[in-house]
This record gives sequence, structure tokens and C-alpha cells, in this order.
Amino acid sequence: MTQLSRAWAAVCFLCALALAPDCARAAEIVVTLWGTGMFGVPYAVGMEKGYFKEAGIDLTEIAGGSGGGSVLRNVMASELPFGEVGTPAAIAAQKQGLPIIIVGSGGRSFDNSWVVLPNSKITSIKDLPGKRVSYTNPKSISDIFLMMLLTKNGIDPHAVTKVSAGGYGPGLTLLENGGVDIAPVTEPLRTMTKDKYKAIFSAKDTLPPIISASTITTRDFARKNPEKVRALLEGRRRGVDFIYANPVEAGKIVAKAYQISENVAVEAVTAMAAARQWAQGEINMVEYTNIAEGMRLTGELSGDVDWKALIDTSYLPADLKSQSNVGAH
Repeated sequence: MTQLSRAWAAVCFLCALALAPDCARAAEIVVTLWGTGMFGVPYAVGMEKGYFKEAGIDLTEIAGGSGGGSVLRNVMASELPFGEVGTPAAIAAQKQGLPIIIVGSGGRSFDNSWVVLPNSKITSIKDLPGKRVSYTNPKSISDIFLMMLLTKNGIDPHAVTKVSAGGYGPGLTLLENGGVDIAPVTEPLRTMTKDKYKAIFSAKDTLPPIISASTITTRDFARKNPEKVRALLEGRRRGVDFIYANPVEAGKIVAKAYQISENVAVEAVTAMAAARQWAQGEINMVEYTNIAEGMRLTGELSGDVDWKALIDTSYLPADLKSQSNVGAH
């Protein structure tokens, strides 16, 4: 082959790549608390096991965020506008008129706990009036859960000083340095620090069933790219199924993806698998109406949610779609 022929062959190859179907290209999505929270576990497993690629999309990268509306904005700005975000952020976005839809349920948050330093005099949630309490970001899960817990325990939210730390790790830094009196943790951070702090209360002690995070996309993207949305939902669903069947191996996969200790990852994933942390994608309206009620209690939401406009189950596999009950509310 002459030099000219080789050059022409190279040009043809590059052109072929440029014209290749989008589903063959590497894709990146956004998942709340990727690398620091448990919502990303099904995606880590799905990528490692090749489930997304088998479903028709080569998902290779995950971008994260510290929670709340910032993650949703990252999804909206992404080349592939699909991600898993806090359900309160999705509800708030729809109320603001943003063209997003929930296409499946995501993770729950049974593992949210609030901790203090070992020498703290705080022994229960009843001791919080007059204290400084951290949360991650406004309208995030930790913010909503804190306000729900205070309200349901008969504590005036104005009686505590809420401090936005920007993340769970920074919240613990504030705790260590006297900036707050109590801070939230979630897995795997909870397992990492279980011998360092004293747990006082957790979300599962008081809160009803809640779906904390949901998979979302834009209405326009879903309409134009239904096969990509279905592939992402299928890859995640298979990741969830693998976690429940093989929590130890799933934990080892997470250790590599999150770059954390294998022992920590295995313990955290095993505990969350036992608590059924991850939904397969089916929409249980009890879990959605509960978090909406929590948003109303905290002043984050007024009026009704137009669930039929916000949730579109048409991209779910047939069995998960049949398990969903959006029309019931």
C-alpha cells in the first residue's frame, strides 16, 4: 500500500467512526453522589459486567455531584441528558417548568444516619433544638430528610441551625472542627467512620417508604432517542439484579470504581442489599407521594404534583411497567 493509499484509508476509517451510530460511541451520564454514595452502585456493576453495552449503549463514564439541584443541572447540560438525581430535585424542576421526565425509580436512602463526636452530649433527635446541624445542599435528600425527621418528631425546624456543608465529607469536617454539632453520613462513608463517630438517629427510624433518587431525562431526548433510554434503564436494572444475587462481588466492583477499601465496600453493599436499597426501576407511587409530602412539610413544595406529566413509564421493560401504578394517584 502506497503512502497515499494508507492516508486515504486512514481518512475513510475516521469518517466511518464519525458516521457510526450514536449507540456505538462511549457515553457518559450523571449520577448523584457518584463515588461517595450508594446510588451509583448499579451503574458501576452494569459497566463492569457489560450490561449497558449488551443493552445497546456503551456507558463508560459517570459524572457525579454533591446532591440537590446541582446534579439535575449537570444532567440538563450533558451531551447525553440522562441521570439519576434526587427525587425532590426532579419534582422541583418540573414545578419550575423544566422539560424533564422521570423514566424510572432509583435508589432509596435507608442508610442516612446522623452522627456526633464521641464526647457529645446529644443522645437523641430530641436534643437538637438550639444545635447546629449540617446537611449537604439545599433541596437535597439530606436537607429534605432532616426537615422531615424534625417535623415528625415534633421539633420546630426553626429551633435548629441548619448548615449547608456541600457534601457528606465536608459535613464531617465541620463536625470535627466545631462548626456543627451533628452531621449526616451515608454509605460507604458510614462504614468507613463507624468507629470514629456515635450514631444518634437514622432515616429508617421514622420515615415511611421513600424513593430518594429517580432516573430522569429530558422529554425531547427521550422522544428522539427511546432506544438509548431503554438501554440505560435495562443496564441499570441488570446491575440491581446482580447486586442482590451477588452482594460480595458487587462490593468488590464498587471498591474498584469508587477507589475505596474492598472491606468497606463489601460491608456497605451487603448491608444495603439486605435493606433493598435499589429499586429495579418500577414506579411505586407510595414512595413518591411520601417524599412529596415530606417536601410539603418542609416548605419545598406547595400544591399538587402533576405525576402523569412528570413520570413516563413507557421506557421501562414490560414487567416493570406493569408493576408501576402512576395512574392510581
